[in-house]
Amino acid sequence: MPVTQEQVLDALRSVNDPDLNRDIVTLGFVKDVVIDGDRASFKVELTTPACPVKELLEEQARAAVLAIDGISEVEIEMTARVRDRQAAKEDLLPGVRQIVAIASGKGGVGKSTVSVNLAVALARLGAKVGLLDADVYGPSVPMMMGVKDERPLAQSQKIVPIERYGVRMMSIGFLLEEGQAVLWRGPMVHSTLKQLLGDVLWGELDYLLVDLPPGTGDAPMSLGQLVPLSGVVIVTTPHNVAANIAGKAAALFRRLDATLLGVVENMATFVCPTCGTATRVFAGSSGEELANELDVPYLGSIPLDPTVSEAAERGEPSVLAYPDGVQARAFNEIAGKLAAQLSIRSEGASEAEDRAGLQPVKG
Repeated sequence: MPVTQEQVLDALRSVNDPDLNRDIVTLGFVKDVVIDGDRASFKVELTTPACPVKELLEEQARAAVLAIDGISEVEIEMTARVRDRQAAKEDLLPGVRQIVAIASGKGGVGKSTVSVNLAVALARLGAKVGLLDADVYGPSVPMMMGVKDERPLAQSQKIVPIERYGVRMMSIGFLLEEGQAVLWRGPMVHSTLKQLLGDVLWGELDYLLVDLPPGTGDAPMSLGQLVPLSGVVIVTTPHNVAANIAGKAAALFRRLDATLLGVVENMATFVCPTCGTATRVFAGSSGEELANELDVPYLGSIPLDPTVSEAAERGEPSVLAYPDGVQARAFNEIAGKLAAQLSIRSEGASEAEDRAGLQPVKG
């Protein structure tokens, strides 16, 4: 008897996504099953190209189908389609599937460094990524991405974002003269942020990361009011003061009904370049403790490494400058965990729509 598509699907029901806690057939990941003699081919469409268990799922899927009597060859095409966020009727960013705010309670915790490296890490994994520098008072993304002397062009009365390292980016820094101070009150911040969102040709993006200014001022509140956020990442350092103020930033976003995707701890340990010994630099509350206090996922910790700031100074994110370094591995792992959290939230929203009798968005 020839092998059937149903036999292949039944075999693949044994492969579970550990983040979504369901098998890949039920999740709708398996597509285009073709049987040709003793050869089976199919696609597995994941919810993100940055899936941290992509290789594991492929290995398990191959083994499951090869276990079918009559199949001796399996061809799998691993693809991905990021699920859409819950958009508003009049959405400023209709082509952007997920919008993530990168926030902190206080300055100096490395929030922009985290934003830049996560954006590049996601892009290297195959995602279409945008980066909005919404720190209108101290924009630093242009310098960190090596494009501080570039100026965006206009097309059809829209601004064309600058692209570098596979990331489309926009910043008020592109529109200011060198050394020009920004003296804006609340309504001007809101208006400027709205322009940076809606008047830019972002195109189709899987992820737009928004690097916010520190604190709980006008920019975070305006962002939460202007676009439906997929979620917020809180960046902190192991200081009690930083953790305390980060908690206040988290409380602000919860009041805005934004999902907290997790906590990233920066500059936690210093790894000696000579002996490899890791030393905790600060004695305050850790990022993991803050995550537990906020009851949100702990996404990971980035070590204190002089090469990170050195690379940023010359306009090259450290994940590219030192791809084999400890910090690069940390950024890549955090990027994968962030993408996983977004997938979990998106699948949860689809389930809620199903229970409400609505038609979910399908990939």
